Parts: sequence; structure tokens; C-alpha cells
Amino acid sequence: MAVQTRVVSIFFIQLVLLAVSGLNRVSGAGLQTGFYDESCPEAETIALKTGCEASVLLDAAEEGDAEKDASSNFSLRGYDVVDDVKSAIEKSCPGVVSCADILALAARDAVRLTGGSSWKVETGRRDGRISLSKEADENLPSSNFNIAQLKQNFAFKGLTKKDLVVLSGAHTIGVTSCFVINDRLYNFTGRSDTDPALDPTFASELKKKCKPGGGGPVLELDQGSSTVSDAHFYKAVRQNRGLLTSDAALLNDPLTRAYVKRQSTSPVKATFGKDFGKSMVKMGGIGVLTGNEGEIRKRCAFVN
Repeated sequence: MAVQTRVVSIFFIQLVLLAVSGLNRVSGAGLQTGFYDESCPEAETIALKTGCEASVLLDAAEEGDAEKDASSNFSLRGYDVVDDVKSAIEKSCPGVVSCADILALAARDAVRLTGGSSWKVETGRRDGRISLSKEADENLPSSNFNIAQLKQNFAFKGLTKKDLVVLSGAHTIGVTSCFVINDRLYNFTGRSDTDPALDPTFASELKKKCKPGGGGPVLELDQGSSTVSDAHFYKAVRQNRGLLTSDAALLNDPLTRAYVKRQSTSPVKATFGKDFGKSMVKMGGIGVLTGNEGEIRKRCAFVN
């Protein structure tokens, strides 16, 4: 049985792949760098998270029906931080900066603050008025996806195989639960077996922590380097020590495998960091609302 629960990533990383959850491939026409230079210069200095039209921040109109209530998003954290930052911005620039842009700007700053590279964020997004859990579940890639499923999911959003392998590098930061990898450790093909793609020694180490059924402690996504934005994730994947099935899948395509190999021996700021910024900008323009679409929420958890 495929486990649909996604990873738990600290602060911004939870939403990196969520940003492609738009139902279409509309580009970010109308976005530009420096959008708030005159109307709210403080917006460019806020550190928070990432997203497209911030529908993930909305509370449900009916219990359990918003994106944040989707099974794919049970791991998301930091909603209260988003609300605090939004409140502070509203005091300086009421009704100007969208929650979606706060997320996009903060994602960049969070990467930089954890040792990664920075990039110029295009802003001008508007906030959506609808948040549905089924859209998140239907559009987010599962941590159990194989390479074919991952490529299909990303291609549907207009993202390339390079974007796929680059954005997977977001797993350099954050944590997940034993439940997420339970099948990989104990029931990979439904025969009480372990994923043969997982390094046997690493699998044994994980089984000491994670009990059958998913019980156990929080696990670092990038073992030994989960609080630093670097290329260590790719080293782990190359050594068959990537925690998730979707991580290991990167070795099953010539292009993504070559990128993993290259990044496992390259300085993050010279290679991965630059690529990550480009892919984040590209992803940040998918399915956004601009101009007179949507709204500028006063509180991120509620429509106006």
C-alpha cells in the first residue's frame, strides 16, 4: 500500500514541492522582481516559506476540507509563523503584500540562512480564495513515486527532469517520520520485504529506529546534514542512502542520475545552489494569480 503521507521538513522546505500543486501550467505572467519596492519595501526582507497562491494557508470552510488538512500536508508546519509575519507586514503596509509572496520571499531567505545560495524572487502574486484538500492530494508527488511517476507529475506542471532532480535537493533540510518509510523497510512489494535499492547497512540502522507499522522517532531527511542547505543529499542518494523511495528513484534515469553524481562532488554554491534558485523561480510562477485575480488577504488563514 502506497504511503501518501509526505515528509516533515523544517520551516520552508515543506512547501517546496507544494508550490507545483496548481491544476494547470499557467506561467507567472505579471510577476516581476522589486514589485513592492515603492509600495512596501519591507516585503523583500522577510524570511518565511514558499508557495504559489497560498491556498495551503487557508483554514477549511468545513472541517478537514482545506489543503492544510490533506493527507499530503499533515506534515506541514509553521502556519503560526506565517500569520505572525503577515500581521507585522499589515501594520506597515496594510492590504499590499500577499501571503503567497510572503511565502516565496521567505523560502529564499530560509535557504540563505541555512548556508545555501540566494536568488531574485519575482513578486506580484495574489492570494487564492479556495483551498481544497483533494487538490493537494491529487497534485503533489508522493514520497513513494518511482521515476516515471515523478517525471510525469513534474512534466504536467511544465517542469523538466532537471527541475525534478534539482528541487528534490530540497530534502537536504528537514525531517520525516518512520511511517513514511515503513513500507520501504518492511513491506516494499507486499511480501514483508525491504527495498533492494536501499543500502543494506543503512536499512538495518533504520530498522533499529523504526518499528514495523511506522512507530519510531523523527528521522533526518539528509542523515547527518539536515540543518544545512548543501549538496550532501546527493552524496547520500548516490550511496543508496536516500531516505525516501522518490529519492532513490533519481538514480533510475540517465539525466537525473548524472546530476546526482555531479552534485555529489561539487560545491553547493557553485552548482546546486545556482540551479536550485533557477528552478524555484520557475516553479514559483506556476498557477499564480496576478493583477485583479484573487485578493490580498488580511489574515493568511482566512479569505477576506
